[in-house]
Formats: sequence, C-alpha cells, structure tokens
Amino acid sequence: MHILYIVPNTPNLIRVRPYNLICNLTAQGHLVTVMTLSSNEEKDVNDLKEFCHHVCSYPMPTWRSFLNALTAFPTNLPLQSAYCWNPSFAKSSIRLIDNRLVIPPYDVIHIEHLRGARYGLNLKQHLDANKISIPIIWDSVDCITHLFEQAAKLSVNILNRWLVRFELARTRRFEGFLIKQFDRILVTSKVDKDALLSLNQSTDKAPEISVLPNGVDLTYFHPNKMMVREEATLVVSGKMSYHANVTMVQYLVTKIMPLVWARKKDVKLWIVGKNPSREIREFANNPAITITGTVNDIRPYLQSATIAVAPITYGAGIQNKILEAMACGTPVVSSPQGISALAVMPDRDLLIAKEPSDISEKIFSLLERPDLQRKIGECGRRYVEQHHNWENITAQLAGFYADTIDRKRSDVLI
Repeated sequence: MHILYIVPNTPNLIRVRPYNLICNLTAQGHLVTVMTLSSNEEKDVNDLKEFCHHVCSYPMPTWRSFLNALTAFPTNLPLQSAYCWNPSFAKSSIRLIDNRLVIPPYDVIHIEHLRGARYGLNLKQHLDANKISIPIIWDSVDCITHLFEQAAKLSVNILNRWLVRFELARTRRFEGFLIKQFDRILVTSKVDKDALLSLNQSTDKAPEISVLPNGVDLTYFHPNKMMVREEATLVVSGKMSYHANVTMVQYLVTKIMPLVWARKKDVKLWIVGKNPSREIREFANNPAITITGTVNDIRPYLQSATIAVAPITYGAGIQNKILEAMACGTPVVSSPQGISALAVMPDRDLLIAKEPSDISEKIFSLLERPDLQRKIGECGRRYVEQHHNWENITAQLAGFYADTIDRKRSDVLI
C-alpha cells in the first residue's frame, strides 16, 4: 500500500505513536509519504527521510500557532483544532492527491490527532467534490473531551482548569461531528472509544471506531544487566509541562511521599522529563528530589531506579510512561487510572493502589523485598512483549487499512 500519513507534529522517539507506526509500516513493505509540520526539528525530519518514501515538512512557527488560537477564540472551533492550521500545508496536501505523477497512487490517507483533523476535513471536501475514492482514516489517539472533562475538575493549575473549561463544550461538539466524517476512526483504548461513541447524537449508523493500542520499542527499552539498580530510588517520568503530569507529580510529592519518608527517610525521587513546570521546579528545594529536565536518554533512569511510580489522577489513552518502565524490567506502582487502557493483571504485572496510604504501602513493600522487585519487573516485561509489540500493532493497522479500502471500493460499486 501507498499511505499518505499526515501528522501535525514531526514524529520522533518522543512522539512514539506516529514514529513507530511509520517505521514499522515501511519495514513491512508499505510506502509511506509523510506530511508534517515542524518547528526547528530538522534532525527529526531528516531521520524520517532515511526510511520513508517521501517526506514533506512545512515550518510551523510559534507565532502562527498563537495567531491561529486567537483567530479561533471568537468562533465555535476548539483552539486545539486551529492550533496547527497552515493554509500552505493544506494546499500542498491537495496537490499531492491531484498529482497524477505519483507512482503508485495513494491507497489510503491517515490523519493524526485533533490538531490534524481539519486537514482531513479539507481533503475529504476535495475528494468528494472531485469524486476521488481514497479512504481517510482519522487517528484521534485519545478522546480529548474525556481528557478535558477530567482536567476541568482535577488539574492543579488554575489557568489550565479555566482553559479546558472554556474548550470543553467546543471540543465535545467538534469531536461529536468528526467521528461521523471519516471512513474509520482509531483510538488507543476502549475507554476512549466509548467516550467518543457517547458524543454521537445521530440516529444514523454508529461510526466505525477501532482500538489500536500504543506499543513500546522493545529493542530500545529493555532491562540492562550492566546497570546496577539504585537503592530506595523512585522514578516518575513524562513531559513535565503537561497538565496531567504536573497534577500527578504534585499528588505524588505532597500526598504520597511524606508517608513513604515517614517510614524510610533515605528514599530518593527522580522527576525525569522535559520542561518541568513552575509547580514542579519548586520541589527542587527538597534534597531527596532530583529534577532532571530534558534528558538525552531516559533509559538509564528507568533501568537503574528501584521502582517506577505513576500515581495518575486523570488522563486519556495509554500511558507510555508505564509501558516504557515495564519494558525496562522496572517494577511499577500505579493508580487505577494509569491502567484503565491496559490488560494487565494487578499484583503480577505491576502493583495498583488508589489512596495515598495504599500507594505508599505498595511502594514500601517493594522497597523491602528485592525478590518481589525482580518478580514484578520480569512479569511486566513479559506483559509488554505479549501485548504492546509495535510490529504486531502495525500489522493490525495495515489490516484496518485494507478493510477500509475494501469497504470504500464496495460503496463506490454500489
């Protein structure tokens, strides 16, 4: 198949979903043409060119994104949907479709995220007007309405709470519209699928929504026997400017860690991830806490910590931070919210607790038992090998492509 893959942010090792899907699609013999927006990400674009059939990259300066948001402010559009809009990019995607010299022609168009959805709508309008039969698949990834409903109540950042409350009604209406526009919708979890389906107010046939989970690069993230585990060291990871992660870290440091330190004073906490917020940076005064900021390679932290903690209070989709820690053989302690999209078995693959006292107890039980650390770490690794292998997930995606293409052809014949 020849796939036109439109993604608003340049895929890389941090933006794991599009990067690994594109890598594995090409490895499985498909041709992938990538269209992406970039802001000072020339290296990532060049990396894509090494294995993609063709890569088109358009600059997306920060000023344009802010201008887009300001322009959308007085409308009914979610700011998220306007944030990555670039008219030149939209026109170029149409030119690619109309270019009869493209050999082989495109079999399917893949659009990623709410931020990319308007490009899908723009292409759909063009395809319908010109009677061009190429199916469009929209990878929603997560249900943003579901995420915003939680953030509006639980985010510790007052400005973020106001913003998501402002966006919520717009996003709910727009996602409810989007799920009826494309030939197939993809999401990372059944929770997000159910959330999107709940937005469908139409009496028509329910939209085609399929679950395509996230994976983990099992070669890149792996247990490292050469790395010695630090004693009594916890690691929490993620993009530390993201509101759900900021809320999680605040909950960990203010509610859970005092209970841990009351029983074991020498426990250390590593907070690993780019762009830590002001709220997180304030914890640097505690000598037991290390805040790394951006790191070139997260694996040494995951491979050498005693335990990975993910007391997630709200979120959507699959938590990659949990999968990556498990892939490194690091035992994980999570809240129930962190595993809502996973098929894990608690107390075998990882430990689960809800209240701060119970989470601290799970942490302490692992700190006291190296044998349990090894057992949970090994089972966690085995779980991701069985359920979150990118090669298998990409084969599933290719199956969705083929099925959608066949259905589109059948509809044309009818």
